[in-house]
Order: sequence, then structure tokens, then C-alpha cells
Amino acid sequence: MELRGSIVALVTPFKENGDVDFDKLGELLDYHCDNNSGGIVILGTTGESSTLTFEEEEKMVEFSVKRVNKRVPLIVGSGSNETEKAVRMSKKYSMLGADFVLVITPYYNKTNESGLIKHFTMVADASICPVIMYNVPSRTGMSMSIHALEVLSNHPNIWGIKEASGNMSYAAKVSRLLSKDFHMLSGNDDIIVPMMSIGAEGVISVLANIAPKQTAKLCALCLDEKYKEANKIQMDLLPLINNLFIEVNPIPVKEAMNYLGYGVGGYRAPLDYLTESDRKTLCAEIDRVKELIF
Repeated sequence: MELRGSIVALVTPFKENGDVDFDKLGELLDYHCDNNSGGIVILGTTGESSTLTFEEEEKMVEFSVKRVNKRVPLIVGSGSNETEKAVRMSKKYSMLGADFVLVITPYYNKTNESGLIKHFTMVADASICPVIMYNVPSRTGMSMSIHALEVLSNHPNIWGIKEASGNMSYAAKVSRLLSKDFHMLSGNDDIIVPMMSIGAEGVISVLANIAPKQTAKLCALCLDEKYKEANKIQMDLLPLINNLFIEVNPIPVKEAMNYLGYGVGGYRAPLDYLTESDRKTLCAEIDRVKELIF
């Protein structure tokens, strides 16, 4: 299944009592299937996966696989800092029908290079569907070495990498490894155009939760190598993108979605609501660009 363009890193909607809101989840899945998203990620960082129980995650995967029904690729976060757990979840979710699994580097118990290679190799060997590695040092405290990536790029079940370090020098080194069998996606909304200009095939996007059509258009222009036009959209949206990270993700994007009427509910602890001053700043920026994102 082809994976490119704007891929939304979907929030997990919650009811007032804190339960996963499956009715709202279904609405969001339909919305993105119908509004140009090139794929959907569930159980990622933006989806507050670290606060979900295994039972909730399994139910969300079963529900999402059925609801999306192959309209777009469905990517499921299955990473863990425990290799055996990542193996179990990747195998389970791929058997339930995920099109790809997204696997983060180990966190807290950071590993050495050989351990990192073993970690992803074991996951890729176990998963039925292709694996996307996820490099986000700001969350995990470690970055994948280029040598480890070079080794892992040759695994037949590793599709590529979500590169979210924000380091263009590092990304340029990753781009030298890209091929028809090893791909890269940007993990940062603020540098979609630069990342795609050096070989990324799209973005796993927080912004796409509220601006799916514009994010998709930006990516489509880049895929057509119309970078000047794409950069105009990037620059127009950059203040909004920056405000979506005025606090730790996904606090601002959920606040933005609720302000726009999506009704996705609150957060699970330890996440908490925006301060009133940050909320006013975010909402003012949304009002400024409303015509652009709808």
C-alpha cells in the first residue's frame, strides 16, 4: 500500500468520564478519509498512547481497521522501551489489520547501537505489516545513528523512518540512505517543505488534525516539486504550527480542535489544560487563519 503525502497523527478523543469516545473516533476517521489525508496514525504520541491500557489500544485498533476499511493506510503505534512488548504489540496489531506499525526508539532505558539494531530487527521479523521506525530524541533522549539506520534500511520489512529530530543536517544524512525500499517521512510540521525537498515523501502531521486539506495540498505541491508554491503555504501556516506547540503536544491541538467544534474532550494525566493566556494566543491565531484552513 502506497504511503505518502499528509498523514494525520490523530488525537484520541475522550468522554467527560475519561473513557475513549469511540463515536467521536469514528467521526474523526471518516473526516480524514474524506478530506485528502494520505494516511492516519493512531496510538501515536499525539494519541496519548502512553496513557492507554492494552485493552483500550486493542479495541481502538479493531475499531479503526473496520471503520477505515482500507480507504487510506492505517498506521498503528506499537513501540515500547521493552523489546518483547514492542514485538508482541507489533505482531498483534498487524494481525488485526494495521497497514503499517510505527515503532519508537527505546526510551528511558536507552540502548547502545547494537541493541538498537536488534530491537528493530526483532520487531520487523515479528510484524506481518511493514515497520516505520520513529526517531524523536526530544521524547526519548536518544537518536538513531546513521550506521544503525544503514543496517536496518536493508531489512525487507522495514519501510522507512519517521524523522522527527528537527535536525536538517541529520535528516540530510538519512536522505542518502533513501531508495525504492527505504523511505522517510517528516515528523515536524514546521519543516515539511525542507524535509520533502531532500527526499521525505510526506509528513506525519499534528497540523493535519485541523487543516487536513491544506497540509495535503502542501505535500502534493512538494511531491510535484513545486517548492515555491508549497513554501507559501508553509509560511502562511507557520505561526499556527508554532502555536500548536506552545505547550507539549497534544495539549494545544486538542484545545484547537475543541475551539473549532470537534469535541474531542480533554486529556489523561499527567497532561493538563492550557493556561488562559496560552489559550487566548492559540485561539487568536486560529481566528486569523480560519479562512485558510477551511
